[in-house]
Amino acid sequence: MTSDQRPDGDRTEQTHAGPAPSRVVVCRDCCCGTSKVPGVDHARQVADLAEQVPVRVSDCLDVCEHANVIVVQPSAAARATGARPVWLGLVNDPDATEDVARWVRAGGPGVAPCPDILDLYVFTPPRRAR
Repeated sequence: MTSDQRPDGDRTEQTHAGPAPSRVVVCRDCCCGTSKVPGVDHARQVADLAEQVPVRVSDCLDVCEHANVIVVQPSAAARATGARPVWLGLVNDPDATEDVARWVRAGGPGVAPCPDILDLYVFTPPRRAR
C-alpha cells in the first residue's frame, strides 16, 4: 500500500494499480476513527478496506454525529451518467465494512445497486459537508 500526503492535509491510500470502478473516502479526525467511537478497531477498518478497494483517508467531513463516516464515490464514468457519492454513517461494524467493500468491488454507485443492508447507513449530509 502506498500513502501520499496531499497539500490540503488529506492522506491518500491506494492499493490498486488500474482504474477502479469506485473508491471510498474514510473520515478519520476528531470523532471518526477515535476513542469517541468505542469498540471499533478503527485502524483495522481502514486496513480491511484498503486491502480490497481504493481508499482515501480524509480529515473531518463535518458530520461527526454519524461517526464513523464512509463516503462511496462513483467512478468517473458512473458520475458522468449522473451517479453521486453515497454517504454512510455509523459504519462501526466489520460486517458493514465488508458490505461496503463488496459494493465497491461490484462497481459502486451508478453501476451496482446499493445493498439493502447498507440502506440502514445511508444519510444525506448537510450542504456544508458536501
